[in-house]
Amino acid sequence: MATSSDSEKKQVMVIGIDDSEHSVYAINWTLDHFFAKNPSFKLVLVHARPSATSAVGFAGPVYAGAAEVLPIVDSDLKKIAARVLENAKQICIKNNITDVVVEAVEGDPRNVLCEAVEKYHASVLVVGSHGYGALKRAVLGSVSDYCAHHAHCSVMIVKKPKTKH
Repeated sequence: MATSSDSEKKQVMVIGIDDSEHSVYAINWTLDHFFAKNPSFKLVLVHARPSATSAVGFAGPVYAGAAEVLPIVDSDLKKIAARVLENAKQICIKNNITDVVVEAVEGDPRNVLCEAVEKYHASVLVVGSHGYGALKRAVLGSVSDYCAHHAHCSVMIVKKPKTKH
């Protein structure tokens, strides 16, 4: 039997965020299409922050001075994450969204988002599509494709419309 607290408990929607225009579009589109009409979800915005070692590792082979560079890279990554979170908070404030959790988690976006779905028992995961071509997607991998196959909830992929010339 459902109690009154069960019926009042909001479902959770996780939105993956980063510093791309695709991410900002996905947040705005989701708020416009879901929260403007039906604010029945608790919103969780999650930014996956790469580790300094993975960021330096992508730049090339590990070199002798890497240990000195890591703290600088880590500081820059933390600043980027803070900016991403602040931008997301401002979008929520502008849209009068108050029931929101905003967090940065170190790790690969694929794993971070799927783990956030589990952590918050999300009903929906929203990710923006970067619109990569087949070759770039094959090399980098697609976060949205991975999440669509591995997240234990419904996954909505928001694509920014292509501009017509």
